[in-house]
Amino acid sequence: MAVKVITPGLSTSVQDLGRPGYCHLGIPLSGGMDRFALRVANMLVGNDEGAAVLEAVFMGPELEFTAPATVAVTGGDLPPKLNGDERAGWEAFAVKAGDRLSFGFLKSGARAYIAVSGGIDVPVKLGSRSTYTLGALGGFQGRAIQAGDELPVGAAAGSARGAVPAELRRMPGNPAELRMLPGLYWHRITAESGQRFFADTWKVAPEADRIGYRFKGGTPLDFVPRTQPFGAGSDPSNIVDACYPYGSIQVPGGTEPIVLHRDAVSGGGYMMVGTVISADMDLIGQLQPHSPARFVEVSMDEALAARADRQAALARVRAHLGLS
Repeated sequence: MAVKVITPGLSTSVQDLGRPGYCHLGIPLSGGMDRFALRVANMLVGNDEGAAVLEAVFMGPELEFTAPATVAVTGGDLPPKLNGDERAGWEAFAVKAGDRLSFGFLKSGARAYIAVSGGIDVPVKLGSRSTYTLGALGGFQGRAIQAGDELPVGAAAGSARGAVPAELRRMPGNPAELRMLPGLYWHRITAESGQRFFADTWKVAPEADRIGYRFKGGTPLDFVPRTQPFGAGSDPSNIVDACYPYGSIQVPGGTEPIVLHRDAVSGGGYMMVGTVISADMDLIGQLQPHSPARFVEVSMDEALAARADRQAALARVRAHLGLS
């Protein structure tokens, strides 16, 4: 079976749970920006939770099916339409050969996940089917999908699982609260500046994509005076090159924080004020430009508890769908 791409939408790409383990080679994690929504989409159509899906950004594609299948759309509220008739999100539905799936206008969120029973069966590259477009790696020919593409689909292994109610879904609040651990370079800013960083409400800048989300509108950071280290740039935000963990928050020039996401580089010469905890990285992937957000300081114990809560949320969805 194949899915024919009639129109590609905006930056629609094949994604799964990513390819960890290659950051030391400069190859980022990639994978779905909202891993919770990706996993649930796969649950709904009977796939393994890590099967490859389509990640659509702001505007959905139009697809034609060449054989019967089960489909589910999760994530942002991008209303799916089957042959022009609107269908519910976060719910499995059947399609027949010749049916067309399209989408209405985005109502909330930023990214939708389109799962097809059997999964998008593109070749595995370094353990993942995810698309890393900057490196032309993985996905469908290493790029976003285009009109005329025919996406291969694997054999279905499970059955449709109904719907996921709103109380079991996870989307950012208004403002979004992004919990973070202050980092190794927190001492580079003054105590007063650190307090303002957490007190301010920031807004997502237009420069927000799979590489990183830039935030604007807060108070610029004040740096502690220093002697420029050998090998570092002259700007107070420069450091001798260091590794960037997933979720790192760098602030070039001290003005606008950038949270590094799934396709970000793995190192560089800007200091990191901290790291957004893994439990909240999905929320960033659903923020539109100009959305308000606040950074909230947490301890390591609180970060670990949040990770456990996230796993518990997935367990509740599995239980609701009869998967555990």
